[in-house]
Amino acid sequence: MASPAVSAFSVPWRHRAGTTVVHRTSPRVKLVAVIVFAVIVVATPREWFVAYAGYAAVLVSLLAVARIPVGTVLRRMTIEIPFLVFALLMPLIATGERIDVFGMSLSVAGLWAAWGLLAKATLALLAAVLLVTTTEPRRIVLALESLRLPRVMISIMGFMLRYLDLIADESRRMAIARAARGFSARSPRSWRVLAQAVGALFVRAHARGERVHLAMLARGYSEQGAPKQDVPERETPEQGTPGRGVPGPKASEQGVLEQSR
Repeated sequence: MASPAVSAFSVPWRHRAGTTVVHRTSPRVKLVAVIVFAVIVVATPREWFVAYAGYAAVLVSLLAVARIPVGTVLRRMTIEIPFLVFALLMPLIATGERIDVFGMSLSVAGLWAAWGLLAKATLALLAAVLLVTTTEPRRIVLALESLRLPRVMISIMGFMLRYLDLIADESRRMAIARAARGFSARSPRSWRVLAQAVGALFVRAHARGERVHLAMLARGYSEQGAPKQDVPERETPEQGTPGRGVPGPKASEQGVLEQSR
């Protein structure tokens, strides 16, 4: 058995079930492969264009084998937008030798730095997208636990994944309530209302976390005393389907969840 945070989490989050060889590969193998791949990409000199092309070809091939839609990959790559903006600014603000490109004076060192940042961040992020899209989050947490990561970290990750759906559902209810009152975010005047909604959601999430923690302590929960659950080497369609082949929450944990609502 795994820690309560991990055992209780049985609903896939951002996971596309499938029967491809990528889906069936052991979560531990995929996790270690992604970490090793990211280290290799970061360590590769930015001047090795052929190597980066090879990395990209491998990732694209695996995404195709896993049958992951292009739209899904692009939506999950939007997290890279802040890095993209920063990379685009680097040639403009960096110092050193400069060249003219379409009438703009750009730093050569800044161009190299922007290329290295974008190439390495994009490839590492693509590998992470492949991992989380083809592996149930609960199994990723169990794989991390099997790799002897600190139990406290595993518990935090397990609870985060479990309660993200709950917080997202509460956010949807708040949006429906605003819409029912005629609210429409069409101008900067609406930013104040949205900011207040985000603040209220944060306060509610923080309060819920405290209630859940106290309830678990009252039931004798201990990170150090939680037994360990082995991770199956392969994932079957039944294991990737909610309610089938996945252990559900214990009675006491179910009570904690109901109280947190």
